[in-house]
Amino acid sequence: MIRFFIITCSLIFIIGCKSDTKKGDSGYNPDIETISIVDSLPLKLNANKKWIANVETHKGLTKMNSIISAFKADNSTDYKTLGENLAQQTGYIIKHCSMKGESHDQLHIVLIPMLDEISVLREEDDDQKIKSAFYNLEQLINAYFKFFEV
Repeated sequence: MIRFFIITCSLIFIIGCKSDTKKGDSGYNPDIETISIVDSLPLKLNANKKWIANVETHKGLTKMNSIISAFKADNSTDYKTLGENLAQQTGYIIKHCSMKGESHDQLHIVLIPMLDEISVLREEDDDQKIKSAFYNLEQLINAYFKFFEV
């Protein structure tokens, strides 16, 4: 079921586009895993500058960052609801995608793994997998802000 969701979201994201930290207390222990998900992504800057994202994408990622910050501030453990709230934002981003070219391709590098991590939050019951997905999602959102601007 999770694989079907991931594949479906990835296809919707690719087709739907209109173009060719603070670690906090997430419960995830970064000492267990030595390579960050972000370190394994082939993201690059645009000639030492950030890529330009469309306003809607930036708005959606900013909202996702706020949702995660509020989740942490409330010491919440309702990861399924968190996943649903984040999925709404990725749906907004996908629906309003107008990026093209290399910036669009670079966005996919960070956004598609986000969809995977969100599906884990929504559907997984294993506490360690959920916490790992949460940590990875935070890293991916931070990577977006490191590599993109409006």
